[in-house]
Amino acid sequence: MPTPPYTLAEPRVSAALTRMFEAAGHDDETVSRLRSDRPHDWGARTAQELADAAQEIYMPVSADGGKLLYNLVRATRPANVVEFGTSYGISTLHLAAAVRDNGTGRVVTTEMSRTKAASARDTFAATGLDDVITVLEGDALRTLAALGQPVDFLFLDGWKDLCLPVLRLLEPHLAPGTLVVADDVDLPDLGPYLDHVRDTANGYHSVTFPVEDGLEISCRL
Repeated sequence: MPTPPYTLAEPRVSAALTRMFEAAGHDDETVSRLRSDRPHDWGARTAQELADAAQEIYMPVSADGGKLLYNLVRATRPANVVEFGTSYGISTLHLAAAVRDNGTGRVVTTEMSRTKAASARDTFAATGLDDVITVLEGDALRTLAALGQPVDFLFLDGWKDLCLPVLRLLEPHLAPGTLVVADDVDLPDLGPYLDHVRDTANGYHSVTFPVEDGLEISCRL
């Protein structure tokens, strides 16, 4: 029996991931510099203003978190993968690689920063995965409202205070058995989301996977 393809190991993909993870290693320095430049107004900004201000920050899923996403998509074989929060595309590449190796499916991903969206599109084209990825640029609560298709796998990694509103927006599109994954369970802004998915009365069975800042994996009941 032939060995199935493993797109994450393809030189163009692995080189792109290596480059972006190395750049993301400077995120803490970048955040400190940006906060020192404008120390007083971060909390008062709109989501768009925050996205524009943070356009230099990669904010990636961890390497192990990316591998877990790849495995989950390979195992569940979703037709429609939706991601909230592309950033520079590290997690999107893991999702798209899994879709490519499954031989079926597409990834729809969202990004509010025009700079990040443009860079991510360039990366997707350079890795040859752009044909399975659609980037929706702008406010995810608006772009995803027009989705109009089932969501077979959902990854939430945008602004943490928006994860619950995005989930609620997409809940009508989630069939029983659909996996919903959220990154950074240690961040306080994700609290309302975690309260929602950890209460089985809301229609989820949830477990925290201890990788880096934690991934919450929830199954729609």
